[in-house]
Amino acid sequence: MISYQLNWKTLPGLRGLSCSEFRALATDAPDNQRGVAFRCAGELERDDLLRRLEEYFADQRFSNAAAAFEAVKAWVVDWAAKA
Repeated sequence: MISYQLNWKTLPGLRGLSCSEFRALATDAPDNQRGVAFRCAGELERDDLLRRLEEYFADQRFSNAAAAFEAVKAWVVDWAAKA
């Protein structure tokens, strides 16, 4: 299993903040206190997760950055629990 640190852009829009451009970098020091870290089998599983994040959050809008962060983090935690 490989540990990854998830990053994304939170951008303003007419209907609220949106999350996009998800990316994950392999890390030896995952940080779940200030970010979102996850483990997966490799690049194929990582890329599938990134694609699913883009699809799920494409139409989601948030009132503030904290709500956006918590939504992404909860989604990844739920995904990891099912994996």
